[in-house]
Amino acid sequence: MSQREEVFAYVKKKYGAEPEYLWRSYPDYAVFRHAENRKWFGIVMDVPESVAGPREYAPEALELLPELSDGKRGARDGVRVDILNVKVDDPILLDMLLRQPGYLPGWHMNRRNWISIRLDGTVPLEEICGMIDASFLATAPREKKLKNRPAKEWIIPANPKYYDVEAAFAASDLVDWKQGSGIKAGDTVYMYVAAPVSAILYKCRVTETDIPFEYADKNVKMKALMKLRLLRRYGRTAFTFERLRGEFGVTAVRGPRGVPYGLSEALRE
Repeated sequence: MSQREEVFAYVKKKYGAEPEYLWRSYPDYAVFRHAENRKWFGIVMDVPESVAGPREYAPEALELLPELSDGKRGARDGVRVDILNVKVDDPILLDMLLRQPGYLPGWHMNRRNWISIRLDGTVPLEEICGMIDASFLATAPREKKLKNRPAKEWIIPANPKYYDVEAAFAASDLVDWKQGSGIKAGDTVYMYVAAPVSAILYKCRVTETDIPFEYADKNVKMKALMKLRLLRRYGRTAFTFERLRGEFGVTAVRGPRGVPYGLSEALRE
């Protein structure tokens, strides 16, 4: 079985997606789409061997694959190689991949976030399947991205003027909290308690999200809650705002935000 056929089999088994052949002039070009938003997450094409070299740059980047004439594209005779286009959201990863055999800038795609992979055995099938999975996630609807992404760490704010969070955690290790945008069950949240405390005091695991709850006053509006289970307490002087700003570059905590790598390491020590 060729790698092209192995890719087709993998996509069908894992995602239930059949190849779509959209161009009469290019009957071997196959597109894989999401069922929900119809976005492409993979494109298999056959291209001249000279184009599919591991370091040769592709033509001018295009947002969409056009139906080009043979005169513009080059002769269709000679040796041809199957390639797979996938989306890569991480520019650093994309740059690293382009330095490896079997990868080249996205053929007839936006080269800033698409990459082409030779389907001739240069790149192992397992690695190709991982790139397909990443592309599927990068092009998925927001709800599917959230469901399938790895667990993430967040800093979330708590204002003691409006809610006594210290008393809540003194009474129970499980509390309900305002649902944060982008947060899902399994994520870790570090709770920053605002002035007069001005420090991270709690590490929690998100155990449940999107619990219906309607509330609004002049200070806060809520449409859903999440459940937080307390994992660890920190002293008031351990992770103060001055330390967060001076050592880790955290200049404000006004809503849910990611945790810088250095701070994440320090919080887990």
